[in-house]
Amino acid sequence: MTVIARDFLPGDLLPILQKNGIDGSILVQTCHMEEDNRFMLELAEQNDFIKGVVGWINLQSIKVEDKLKYYHDRYPKMKGFRHVLQADPDDQLMLRDSFKRGISLLNKYGFTYDILIYPKHLKYAALLVAEFPDQKFVLDHLAKPRIKTKEIGEWKRDIEALSKYQNVYCKVSGMLTEADWHSWKTEDFTPYLDTVFNAFSINRVMYGSDWPVCKLAGGYNRAMEILQIYTSRFSEKEQNQFFGGNAIEFYNL
Repeated sequence: MTVIARDFLPGDLLPILQKNGIDGSILVQTCHMEEDNRFMLELAEQNDFIKGVVGWINLQSIKVEDKLKYYHDRYPKMKGFRHVLQADPDDQLMLRDSFKRGISLLNKYGFTYDILIYPKHLKYAALLVAEFPDQKFVLDHLAKPRIKTKEIGEWKRDIEALSKYQNVYCKVSGMLTEADWHSWKTEDFTPYLDTVFNAFSINRVMYGSDWPVCKLAGGYNRAMEILQIYTSRFSEKEQNQFFGGNAIEFYNL
């Protein structure tokens, strides 16, 4: 983990984006602290290429609507929120009434919700999104399938079930660190990419870099190359959708 055991700032990212033809980025929360929101929003104000922020708030707080209004009124680059559900000891936290109350208020203020989970949580995610058909959700990192051990069956079935809900998108990111960090091959990812592209269609998949975490298993350029090779079968318009257009629509950029 020493590769990422340091601070990474906009100056580290911008040259990588420029090299790869990416002209905008969204910052996504890393911890359950509103101080993190303030830091990311400051960076977004200082750097035009940061087009939006996905932050964190306590969705279970009785004052959650006050917080949503605060961010809506003061910070136009705040686009949505995320909770690290994958690390919570309660696998069904997203189905608790207190949590769903917070989710129920997001659409009122135009906020999206990023779902960060493991494959074991996919069934619960389907139940959550079914309750809020007008709320925009995006599944992060394909729900982290076990690419290293080539497990796919149950994950694939649950992904296909979740994709039936038209208010859910899938962020194609984080694959390198779910594979063998040091010996993965491009073809290792194909069955998982086939699954999400077929399930969600080109209209509801979006590119994500998972930078700087991707540095653990190859880095930004190699992660991008995998997806450039895979999407070369699509039209230029469809490639543009995947690498930017769908994110622009989803996050209201």
